[in-house]
Amino acid sequence: MSLREFYAPHYTVTDPAEGERLGRWRALGAANKAAHVAALHPSAGAVVEIGCGDGALLAALRGFAPVFDGFELSAPAASLARKTLPDARRIEPFDGAEVPAEDGAYDLAILSHVLEHVPVPRPLLAEAARVARAVLIEVPLEDNRSAARPGKRAEAASIGHLHFFSRAAVRELVDGAGLVREAELTDPLPRAHHAFFASTLGARAAATAKWGLRAAAHRVAPQSCEAWFTVHYAVLARRP
Repeated sequence: MSLREFYAPHYTVTDPAEGERLGRWRALGAANKAAHVAALHPSAGAVVEIGCGDGALLAALRGFAPVFDGFELSAPAASLARKTLPDARRIEPFDGAEVPAEDGAYDLAILSHVLEHVPVPRPLLAEAARVARAVLIEVPLEDNRSAARPGKRAEAASIGHLHFFSRAAVRELVDGAGLVREAELTDPLPRAHHAFFASTLGARAAATAKWGLRAAAHRVAPQSCEAWFTVHYAVLARRP
């Protein structure tokens, strides 16, 4: 099965209630990702998101830049993104390898939760650096004890994760693409993220406890806790 075929069902949910729930889940994640973008690169003139999905992140970034483009492997996802972002300049499917834009066309290229899905990430990262002066990468750091559990690995595989990155692995990838790291952050994610799928009072209490423990550990020893549980890692890099 090709990657395009794998992702098509994720954006063609026929049950309206489930579609609405997945939309809210993506919007919640997009709000966090947009905050990370703004923290690392406060403004830009032209932005491209490579692997834009249904456009949730670009929608959350409205007002951040005057020009937005998005390119997406999944045609159904690109169609949803066009409906979400009628004011975007270009929202188009692409082949997942070559971005249909000129060299240096953008101030910022965003690869948010994309590289863990790509069989060989470095060429796509280099392509992002070709079309933009700065590149912002975000991935989950899943090289840890919690994410190594068989159930967690199966869950990650079901949504297409092919790589389980550590901070060091992402840095090596960025450096190997000839980019200079400029700024970075990690996020253990807010309570709303951990509690989103909790449907009972007990499950919500457990999610709150999980969030509280992780948030406290992250405040005290942010890099050390990456060996125990998953955080989201965003890094801004530029061409030298």
